[in-house]
This record gives sequence, C-alpha cells and structure tokens, in this order.
Amino acid sequence: MKEVVLGIDLGTSSIKVIAVNQQGDVIESENAPLSLIQEQSGYSEQDPEAWFQATKKAILALMSSSKMEGYVVKGMSFSGQMHGLVIVDKEGHVLRNAILWNDTRNSEQCRQIIDKFGHRVNENPVLEGFTLPKMLWVQQQEPEIWKNVDYFMLPKDYLRFRLTGNIHMEYSDAASTLLLSPKTNQWTKDLGDTFEIGDIYPPLVDSHAFTGNVLPTIAEELGLNEDVATFAGGGDNACGAIGAGVIHDKETLCSIGTSGVILNVEHQSVTEYDNNLHFFNHAIPQTYYAMGVTLAAGYSFNWLKHTFFEEESFDQLIQLASQSTIGANGLLFAPYLAGERTPHGDATIRGSFIGISGQHTKADFVRAVIEGITYSLYDSIQLIRQAGNEINTVISIGGGAKSDFWLQLQADVFNTSVKKLKHEEGPSMGAAIIAAYGLGWYQTFEECVNDFIQVENVFKPNTDKHQQYEYYHNIYKDMYKHTKDMTAKLIK
Repeated sequence: MKEVVLGIDLGTSSIKVIAVNQQGDVIESENAPLSLIQEQSGYSEQDPEAWFQATKKAILALMSSSKMEGYVVKGMSFSGQMHGLVIVDKEGHVLRNAILWNDTRNSEQCRQIIDKFGHRVNENPVLEGFTLPKMLWVQQQEPEIWKNVDYFMLPKDYLRFRLTGNIHMEYSDAASTLLLSPKTNQWTKDLGDTFEIGDIYPPLVDSHAFTGNVLPTIAEELGLNEDVATFAGGGDNACGAIGAGVIHDKETLCSIGTSGVILNVEHQSVTEYDNNLHFFNHAIPQTYYAMGVTLAAGYSFNWLKHTFFEEESFDQLIQLASQSTIGANGLLFAPYLAGERTPHGDATIRGSFIGISGQHTKADFVRAVIEGITYSLYDSIQLIRQAGNEINTVISIGGGAKSDFWLQLQADVFNTSVKKLKHEEGPSMGAAIIAAYGLGWYQTFEECVNDFIQVENVFKPNTDKHQQYEYYHNIYKDMYKHTKDMTAKLIK
C-alpha cells in the first residue's frame, strides 16, 4: 500500500481535506460546508460540534473515493481559522458556541486591556479579533458559563482534541491569542492573572509535534487504520505560508480568502511594529512573521457578485474588470464591509464607493472593488517596508490568484514580482507538509517544500502602471479619515 497524509483545513465557510502522497501529489480532495451563527450585528459564532461532524463527513467522502484505492493514511495535521475562542469544562464538553475571529462585540474589553497595558500586548495590537478580549467578554457577560471553564482552545486544536482525546496548542496559533510572548515562547500568565482568567492554558507544542493517534472508535468509523498519527499543525496563515513555500526570510505571501493577508517571514524573535501589523510565530521552528490583515477581501468581491452579479461567473466578472481602466475611470472602493484591521483597527468603519458619476459602468464597479481590495493589502506592504523590511517577491494564493489579470494588477500595485503556483491548495497543503515532516518523510521542512511546491508563472511589475496606481492609492488612503465618523453614526 502506498502512503498518504491528510491535510485538514478548518476554514470559516468550509472544511477542506486533501490526501497527499510522498511526492507532494494531491490524490484526492473533499470539502464540507460550514455556516455562521450571527444572532445580531457584530456577532459571529460557530458550533464546534459542526466542525467535528463536517470533518468526519469530508474524510468519509475522501476515503470512499476510488482514487484512494491502494493508499493508506499514515498521518494527518491541521490548519485552522485563528483567534476563535472554544471553552470546555473538565470533561472536555464545550460550554458555548465558539466566538470567531470576525466577531467584534468585545470593543469594551479591548479598552480594558489597553487601559492597563497600552495598545500593543506581546508585540501585537489589542483588537477585537484576538482571543483574550473574547475571554473577557464571556467572563463578564456570561459568568455562570465562565466559572466552569477548565481549558480554552482554538478551533483546529478543538478539532484535533475530538479526534485524539488530547489537548494541545501550538505556537503559531497561540501567538494569535495575545497571551503568548514571542520573546520567551511561553504563556504570559501574569497578563491573564491581571484579569483573573484562571489557569486554563493548554500545553504548548511545536507544529510538527506528535499529538496522539486517532481514537480507535473514530478511526473505525472513518475507515482509517488505528495507527494514524496526528501532528499539531498551525494557524491558517502560517499553514498557508508553508503551503505556498513561504518559509525563509524576506519571502512574502499574499492570500485573498474571506479576509486578505500580507505575511512577511522573519527570523528575529521581536520586531517593533505599529499600525496594527501583527507579529506571530511561524509554524516553522524559530521563525516568525509580520502580518497585515484586510478583514473583507474576498468577502467584498463575493458581496459584489451575489448582490449585483448573481448570474455571472468569477471569470466573467474578471473579464468585465479588464474592460475598465486603471483607477476604474475615477471610481474608488474601500473594502471595509466588516470593519478593518490593518492599518486602522476600526470595528465600526464601513465600506464606501467614492467618485460615482453617471458615466460609470458595471465594469468600473467590478474593477474598483478589485483595486480597493488590492490597495488595502498594499497598505500592509508599505508598512512592512517602512519598518525596514524588503519585499521583492510575493507568492499569491487564494481567490486573487485565480486570475492572471488580478495577479498582474497585484504586481503593478505592489511594485514587486508576483508568483503563481502550479498547484495551489492553500493551508491544507501546509498542514499536509507538517504531517509529512512529522512522520519523518523528509529531514527538513525546506526539503519537503522544495518537492511539494512548484511555481507556474511570475508576473513582473510595470513601472508606469505602478505610478498610476500610486496616484489612486494615495487618494484611497484619505477615504478612511473622511468617512470613519459618518459610517460610525450609521451603525445602530
């Protein structure tokens, strides 16, 4: 029997599972959808049990595929949406729905943290998306639930717990809680003690650490052997970077999913950043990354499609955008549909179209949305450069990498080469690479990445076009300060 590993990615909208052989070929892939629970504006939750059931459904479908005949699963690892709070009691039972990364109900708790520790804690900005403010919200608003908490977990760590019965958290995800120090790679329990959250911290392990075998009853249910090994995995951005081959200094990732991410790898344990840039542990040991986040990147494009272009395909919208001009004939879009994280850190800002005239066409609106998303990501690139880091090459993944038009637009806006991968599986491939390394298939992450990841094309920046985009980007940057007070008044 030939061996494969499973890379399991717990996203916001779906679970994705891929089976990868020892040469890095994807043998089979399956998805299972997930839905959000949004009881009121600013709330975003999911039922952790739904994650577990969707994962089993996807693995069952994958194992039932004829493509898996002759293959045996030897190991699996996990990628997952970051920041989300899962709390369990001493029996491991979930005490409430998970509060997700895009939940913004905890602005008051952020203010409490800032009042005591300032705007940055453990090298990261204090924002609604992070885990610590979510803990304080539950502690203060749901004290009857909080008093029963024995452990907190992040989404993919809970999923692994259900499959193995073991509780762990690895560094790349732990860094997204505000409670891990990148200087010591330890929990800053004195910070938690200030807010009396209690000793609810999971044991910390490396991404490639063995975290137990799949429980026999679950292995039998899923058609797996009982010796399937699990490995800790990483946060979705860290795994997305590994899955794109972004593991060395000065390598940069652009990922456009529901949110958008610019991620730049470093080996320094601490770099002084501001403007809501994040600084996290990578899933590669002794490696870190700076990251800027656009909260509504692909979400803005999907909103446009489903609201105004329901009958058109993605390719048709891209074709429309290509018929417009640089600057969308003087139309700008700010992609703040769900607030914004970098650089503004503002949960109440909302999106805007500026410059609409009777001459604008559907093509202009589509291009304006694509350009607005890309400008927001460019904000993060500029901030990382201003901190003294070079960005000369970007590897692009996600929705923005499905179109050569958008890839060239990224190269021209960012003023850097942009690489397109031959096969792009995103964070699930990063999880598979972690499992392959954990099993000892490769001696180093670098060897594994070199075999698994291939570049298909490189898009070079056009200097003249970059100057045109720079003009519009400078106007775009003014949109926030002129609309923030107005849009805040519109939120009820």
